[in-house]
Amino acid sequence: MSTQAGFVYDPTELQYRFHDSHPFNQQRLILTHQLLFHIQALSSSDFIKPTQLEEQSLLSIHTSEYIATVKALSSPKPSTEAISRAEQYGLGLGDTPFFKGMHEATLTTVAGSVTAVELVMSGEHKHAIHLAGGLHHAFQNKAAGFCIYNDASIAIAHAQEKYGARVLYIDTDVHHGDGVQETFYADPRVCTFSIHETGKYLFPGTGYAGDRGLGDGFGFSFNLPMEPYTEDESWLDCFETAIHKVAAFFKPDIIISQHGCDAHYYDPLSHQHCSMKIYLEMPRIIQKLADRWCDGKWVALGGGGYDIWRVVPRAWSLLWLTMTNHPLIDQLRAHPTALLPEEWISQAQADSPTELPLTWLDDMTDWEAVPRKLEINEKNQQTKDLTLLYLPT
Repeated sequence: MSTQAGFVYDPTELQYRFHDSHPFNQQRLILTHQLLFHIQALSSSDFIKPTQLEEQSLLSIHTSEYIATVKALSSPKPSTEAISRAEQYGLGLGDTPFFKGMHEATLTTVAGSVTAVELVMSGEHKHAIHLAGGLHHAFQNKAAGFCIYNDASIAIAHAQEKYGARVLYIDTDVHHGDGVQETFYADPRVCTFSIHETGKYLFPGTGYAGDRGLGDGFGFSFNLPMEPYTEDESWLDCFETAIHKVAAFFKPDIIISQHGCDAHYYDPLSHQHCSMKIYLEMPRIIQKLADRWCDGKWVALGGGGYDIWRVVPRAWSLLWLTMTNHPLIDQLRAHPTALLPEEWISQAQADSPTELPLTWLDDMTDWEAVPRKLEINEKNQQTKDLTLLYLPT
């Protein structure tokens, strides 16, 4: 008999680190764990270590040439020849620089996401979470957007190959899930759905409502590019309406979702005006879809999130609390001013460069109003209608 949810984590994943000033900072994992420890919703004994993954599994998505290059650049002293071809594979001095041990660290991350899928598809757990995963920008032959190997795509491929599963991939990161979409763009067994800030203004510049798939996969790719400064109400209305219709159309065997939490007002790398409310509600919506269409089979991955102090720990904790049906979730809907544990705030504040919030959800009375709110909402509604234009009624 399956238990409610499994929490996949290996301390080795903390070694996925580019350099000290890079915005991708795995300290956010530790902060999330500590917050959940303080409310006794998680303990270190709950951690499920990823099953060791053979390097061969990477070939389900990535080329042998790319893997060889990543390995060569992972050594303490890469050869001149390896360094000379780094840029060709997206591993230069920009967003995704190479670092010592990156192959080993990322292989563990991939193993974590595959393990999460295995826990759910085998029936051991109803849900599984792997917060170090969600590296959705990596391509078959190239790194991009802080992502080396695409663990989400490899996990999807595992569910397909071993279980013959139809996979609904839901990406809630503020950046378009381009690597996953491209991998399965011609595959009708995988339906990709991404809500994100429009690529007109934000990396990676893709993910438009007219991008529908290719060949046999046409009609199985869905994108909701939101306008800059979109607020909670518009974001959630577009997301909930669209994903319900997409799930009813596709009827998945499992949902794999990516939970980058960088659409928040505080995030330094995007232009959205959302609060913690969307991170309370989106997991609820996805959980209901999993219960309705695939007997609860749901794997949640991490992703982006660059305000690691004020946003990520709260958002990812809410995700886990939803997965485990923790009573605090209902309490927060009834009492949105509920306080975070004082002990956690005190512990985290000692290192945080900014003042931490005192509550689980945000006090919206202090937020600036968006002057173009109605115009933004209308544009988002038009985008949603275009995204769903060709869905069967």
